[in-house]
Amino acid sequence: MAAQHTLDARVGEITERIARRSHDARRRYLDRIAAAAQRRPQRQALGCANQAHGFAACGPSDKAMLRAGDGPSLGIVTAYNDMLSAHRPYERYPELLREAAREAGGAALVAGGVPAMCDGITQGEAGMELSLFSREVIALSTAVALSHQTFDAAVFLGICDKIVPGLVIGALSFGHLPAVFIPSGPMTSGLPNNEKSRIRQLYAEGKVGRDALLEAESQSYHGPGTCTFYGTANTNQMLMEIMGLHLPGASFVTPDTPLRDALTKAAAQRALAITALGNDHIPAGRMLDEKAFVNGIVGLHATGGSTNHTLHLVAMAAAAGIALSWDDFSALAEVTPLLARVYPNGSADVNHFHAAGGVPFVVRELLSAGLLHADAETILGRSLAAYTREPVLAPDGSLDWRDGAATSGDDKVLRGVEAPFQSTGGLKVLDGSLGRAVIKTSAVAPERHVIEAPAKVFHSQEELQAAFKAGELTGDLVAVVRFQGPKANGMPELHKLMPPLGVLQDRGQRVALVTDGRLSGASGKVPAAIHVTPEALDGGAIARIRDGDMIRVDAVAGRLEVLVPPGEWAARPSATADLSASHVGVGRELFAPFRAAVGEAENGASIFAGV
Repeated sequence: MAAQHTLDARVGEITERIARRSHDARRRYLDRIAAAAQRRPQRQALGCANQAHGFAACGPSDKAMLRAGDGPSLGIVTAYNDMLSAHRPYERYPELLREAAREAGGAALVAGGVPAMCDGITQGEAGMELSLFSREVIALSTAVALSHQTFDAAVFLGICDKIVPGLVIGALSFGHLPAVFIPSGPMTSGLPNNEKSRIRQLYAEGKVGRDALLEAESQSYHGPGTCTFYGTANTNQMLMEIMGLHLPGASFVTPDTPLRDALTKAAAQRALAITALGNDHIPAGRMLDEKAFVNGIVGLHATGGSTNHTLHLVAMAAAAGIALSWDDFSALAEVTPLLARVYPNGSADVNHFHAAGGVPFVVRELLSAGLLHADAETILGRSLAAYTREPVLAPDGSLDWRDGAATSGDDKVLRGVEAPFQSTGGLKVLDGSLGRAVIKTSAVAPERHVIEAPAKVFHSQEELQAAFKAGELTGDLVAVVRFQGPKANGMPELHKLMPPLGVLQDRGQRVALVTDGRLSGASGKVPAAIHVTPEALDGGAIARIRDGDMIRVDAVAGRLEVLVPPGEWAARPSATADLSASHVGVGRELFAPFRAAVGEAENGASIFAGV
């Protein structure tokens, strides 16, 4: 087992600061979930007709137990669909979970489904403007699924970008119940991510055709499981593990394998073992406390994870009465070393990361440096030491755990705290006359951490692409793409910007991006100040930038500045944009209430502020 060293004083101070800031809201939340807990099966608090509806369609054995027994009932909330690679494996899970529940003396029922959209399919399309808001829809759908109040615990089947954060927010609304998250795992390795990126750039330059691009993409995304780069989906899985909501070592076991199935059944049985009906009650809302969220942020920095989690972790924590700020992310980045190089921060994919030691190795190293709360509560109890172990199948087919790797299997992919890839985390918070923003530095060459260049302003990624194709993007420049925030159009990811900007950078131009939109975990080699807040539509300074203004993006000092004389800048009016085309079609008209209610990026870009 990993040695547990004294907690780093700076991590402790940051955690205490969060706890003080959150005290009143957290207390109200804990009181609420404590009042909701039941020491008898939840269904038995309902009337007879209500109960009868709840088990009417069950098979004989489950019906008998639910009708007369004191065994627990397990709700399954699933993001299954058979179009998306990461969620297709969940088709088989309900029956595995039912079997596991029966073996444990309980019953498992699919409580409800939640939507799961793919950002890979919607990139650059109108549907991407629903992507961030789908997190809120998933949270609401989770609440509907659990609203029957018949369950004693719940398991959550979801893996990708907005799905896991939405499920966590929904689970925390029912925080009196234990919650166990069950991944499906990554697809096997296909075309190397660097090669895929190279083909994309060649296509952007017109050097290869659509057939070559489609072939490369098809070789990259080729089977069931998550995409293998370290984007938001795989960062989600790391977070669920380091925050104690997965079984140890479960995140990156590939789909449809005996080990994956054994972990799935064990997750259900663990959920049933920690209900209020026994002596080991671990409600999700109590478990996900300040320590858990600090551990998650440290893991995010140590692995170079997705920038989307500067939104999602804030929104998730708020659902538990905990107030996180970007300053917390920044402070923790300063004390957390970067231990992993996984694409886009390196050439390896998550399967290589897992083979080199994966999450158990990262947890072991961070614990040894005192950078994690070793006494954080998890679904296995109040200790993170179990998460230094990895699952294996014994010769008889039973599930067991062994100590994880004590040394990295590949120091080009994974390193210990004594020789990290860099001494600080992969994310930086920027502040200055243009507002606040986030930049992912772990994939950007150090000589590009500071860019000072004239602005070239666009109101959509299509405008920038058109300018690139017309040969108008010459010389050093900071591309400013605004009116892409949550109030404007739902804060889409803008990945179609990256191939052309990457081409310009490769030509020797000094290039950066400044936007109130998103890029996510696939943010690459071009320095990008994203999530600029306040956004352009909300009076943000980004709306006052004009072509030719000198912009300084400084990821070393943490500054985002416009170099315009103060008097001129203060007097300058804000630009406006016609956003009507982004407010209708592909369901976008249905999300007008979301755009009206959504909060700022730094507060999680959530509609649930104050709930």
